[in-house]
Amino acid sequence: MEQKTPSLSKQEAAFIATVWKHYEQNGRHDLPWRKTVNPYHILVSELMLQQTQVARVIPKYQAFLKQFPTVRRLADAPLGEVLVAWQGLGYNRRAKFLWSAAQAVVKDGKGKWPKTFGGLKALPGVGEYTAGAVMCFAYNQPARLIETNIRTVYIHHFFADREAVPDIELVPLIDKTADIHRPREWGWALMDYGSYLKSTVGNLNKKSKTYQKQSTFKGSNRYVRGAILKVLTEGSCTNVQLFKRLDTIEKERIKLQLDALQLEGLVVLNGQRYQLP
Repeated sequence: MEQKTPSLSKQEAAFIATVWKHYEQNGRHDLPWRKTVNPYHILVSELMLQQTQVARVIPKYQAFLKQFPTVRRLADAPLGEVLVAWQGLGYNRRAKFLWSAAQAVVKDGKGKWPKTFGGLKALPGVGEYTAGAVMCFAYNQPARLIETNIRTVYIHHFFADREAVPDIELVPLIDKTADIHRPREWGWALMDYGSYLKSTVGNLNKKSKTYQKQSTFKGSNRYVRGAILKVLTEGSCTNVQLFKRLDTIEKERIKLQLDALQLEGLVVLNGQRYQLP
């Protein structure tokens, strides 16, 4: 399956052959989001996979699509219902982005998904990578995908002796080695090979200029936010009830994150009781 392009260097051609060989022999062909070309399903998977391990995502993806089988069903659901379904994945803003994107597709697109990169990127919470992923995996269109696994692959093969490698230096190699005839499979192949490299040679994404060490979750603001939302999935609470349920967290921190969650529309105050929207 070696890609033959006259302009490729020996190193680039060998790289392409290596990626394809790994995909043929060890590709994760059974991942549920690889068995669909539905842009809604692809977007659900991509938002869930952000900073979350594949093994954790698989059951949540399947359960989420069972509960919200169509983009219209998701758009029509109260945000609170979506947040409850999202529990266990963290980064709850992603759930709101997905819900808002569904509403935009239903309202502005009359239920039809954008077919262009620009149209996808205009959806709430959809950045360059996510728009490219939908173009690639749903529509089988060439797209420049840059994320942690793909950075790992290119840094390992072309920048092994470098530190703080900027994405701008990866771009020419990503474009030159892309398979324009099978963009969907090439994207999968890169992802799978990157995941393999992380487990064998370590997280080379640390050599990327974009790398930022993730802060400890326990005790962080994200931890407090998640704890608040988890309690509210079980029902509305007053301040006092929340403080009692979350007695290991300082009251002032709870108050600060409640205010932030309200500003983001993830929590509403109804009288004296906090609840999901």
